[in-house]
Amino acid sequence: MINSGIAKRYAKAFFDIAGEDKLYEKYYEELSGFARIVQGDKKLKEFLANPIFEQAEKKAVVEAIIQKVTMSEMTANFLKLLVDKKRIGMLAVIADYYRGFMDEVLKRVRVSVKTAFPLPASVTADIKQGLEQMTGKQTEVTIEEDRSLMGGIVIRVGDTLYDGSIKTQLSNIRNLLGEAV
Repeated sequence: MINSGIAKRYAKAFFDIAGEDKLYEKYYEELSGFARIVQGDKKLKEFLANPIFEQAEKKAVVEAIIQKVTMSEMTANFLKLLVDKKRIGMLAVIADYYRGFMDEVLKRVRVSVKTAFPLPASVTADIKQGLEQMTGKQTEVTIEEDRSLMGGIVIRVGDTLYDGSIKTQLSNIRNLLGEAV
C-alpha cells in the first residue's frame, strides 16, 4: 500500500506538469509507451526493479531506450528522475494513476462490456451513447466476448458493475432455491 501512495504522488506530480503544458494525452502516451516497453521485456523489467544493480547502470539503460523512441524532454527527464529516486520499478502503476487523473480532467470514463455473442455495430453505438448520457462523460468502450455468460450483457463503468447475464440470473435463482430448502 505504501508503494501505491508513492506511485500516486509521482503520477500526480507529472500530471500537474502536463497540465501546465496542456499536454495530458501526449505525456500519457509517452509514459505508457515506455511502461509497455518495460512490461514487454521480462529481463528489462526485472533488471530495473532489482536493487542489486547500480543506479548508474539502470540510468544508462533507460537513457539508451529513450534515445531509440520518440519522446519529449519532459517525459525523458521524468523517467530519469524515477531511476534516480529508485522508483522506475513502479512505472506501470504510475502510468495507471496518471491515466485516472487524465480521465477525470478530460471527463472520460472507461467502460468494459462483456457479451456472450458479438454485438452489431449499431448496438455497440447505442450502448456507448446510453452510457455517455448516464455518466455525462465521454466513454471509451472495450467489448469482450465471454461465452460463459450464456446470454445477456455485463457492463463495468469504473467500480460499478451492471450484470444482466443469464449466468448470473441462473446463479441467483439457484441461491434462492437453496435458501428455500
